[in-house]
Amino acid sequence: MIYDVAIIGAGVSGAATAWQLSRYELKTILLEKAADVGFGVSKANSGIVHGGFHHPVSSLKARLEIRGNLMFEKLHHELGFPFKRCGILVAAFSEEEMSQVRKLYNQGIANGVTNLEMCSHERMLALEPKLNSEVVGGFYCPGGGTVEPYRYVFSLVEFAVRNGTELLCNWHLTKGEYLGDHWRLTAADGGIVEARYVVNAAGLFADEVSRSCGGEEFRIHPRKGEEYLLDRSSKGCPSHVIFPVPTKHSKGVLVIPTSEGTTMIGPTADPVDDKLDTETTSAHLRRILDQVRSMVNGISHRDLITSFAGLRPVLDTEDFYIAPSQKAPAFIQVAGIQSPGLTASPAIGEYVKDLLKGEGLRLMEKLHIEYELSPRHEARHETIENLDKLHDEDPAWTHIICRCEKISEAEIVEAVRKGHTTVDGVKFYTRAGMGRCQGGFCSAKILKIISRESGIPMQELTKRGGSSRILYGTLGDLEVRL
Repeated sequence: MIYDVAIIGAGVSGAATAWQLSRYELKTILLEKAADVGFGVSKANSGIVHGGFHHPVSSLKARLEIRGNLMFEKLHHELGFPFKRCGILVAAFSEEEMSQVRKLYNQGIANGVTNLEMCSHERMLALEPKLNSEVVGGFYCPGGGTVEPYRYVFSLVEFAVRNGTELLCNWHLTKGEYLGDHWRLTAADGGIVEARYVVNAAGLFADEVSRSCGGEEFRIHPRKGEEYLLDRSSKGCPSHVIFPVPTKHSKGVLVIPTSEGTTMIGPTADPVDDKLDTETTSAHLRRILDQVRSMVNGISHRDLITSFAGLRPVLDTEDFYIAPSQKAPAFIQVAGIQSPGLTASPAIGEYVKDLLKGEGLRLMEKLHIEYELSPRHEARHETIENLDKLHDEDPAWTHIICRCEKISEAEIVEAVRKGHTTVDGVKFYTRAGMGRCQGGFCSAKILKIISRESGIPMQELTKRGGSSRILYGTLGDLEVRL
């Protein structure tokens, strides 16, 4: 088969492009080198739906951010991922910072962002009582919000697959050749995919994919951001996303009330050379704690439950690079998608679709399409009456596996049956293992369910695919060696 479009990379950009193209009479395939979608840059995202005021509208990232922000209500309604438009507060703690706040406010107004409000000391504390009382002022952007990034990516891909897109994970591109009227893409395991058009949405590795296909020579510079997650019980959880005054290369260290009720603090913004460097450090934790405590009351290191780091794929221009290649035919570059890439992603999918059309791809809307995903049952959000009904259909709905997050066996079974057969895949789909104990009590039970439902032997199960085996050693008659 020769596909119409092959999308390389199943992060937010690739997933949103697949979501957009699945509405048309096309044969589309989504190729991901990891064991599951969203396992690259997108999984370690802050989950903020940005407000459209940090970048001038002359930049592509600002234009797509503003357009993408406006698309989230409809997407949330159709796909059902966790999303809250909780609003953003930019807090200033000196008159010098207030001058920067005014510039951001004016930039937002120039960008066409509505309902922005300059705020006094009193107004800031009225909007967010947990702010440090030394706040001088700031401004309020009610259009900002938060989204759960992995559920967002999973939902985009599920929509695309239900509407005809093919998905291949564990597919690592090594070579691309244009044969005159279509591409032949070769994977590390020798697999071949042929397609008339290719979209390079490979995140941190978009430069390598471009090089492998004879496209433009550019370099992705990884910029590491360490983030720390606080328990649901944290007294420092605000009701709005709290931004400091930004620096040249970063929007600063934030306090984020996540869409699922925890609190995230971070990120840092440090250039690194290694695209796989996701280590966190105690020194950065101390620095982040010092900064967020100066903004918000009640932040305590005792509430810390986990840490992680993500890498932003940064280009020299600091802007998005989304354009037809000038060197490789029928090849669309989608590179440098750093912050606010998540916010911009639905608009990126739309933009790439239009670029493909401009390059000659024939688009004909489907007569029949599933516009909405079926609502998901989640034990932690169900009423007692609904749980009783679900139990009557399947007792697994009241067999709680993850006590911290109140995740039932039935939800884990659903995740596995939808193709999420790694521990991280199940965690990102259900939140099992994301609570206070970070899987200390439920991991063994989750492994048993994954093995039972997928048929994968326990000793072959992984945390995130590849060589990340969970079990090693001898347990009774079971011996596991790497």
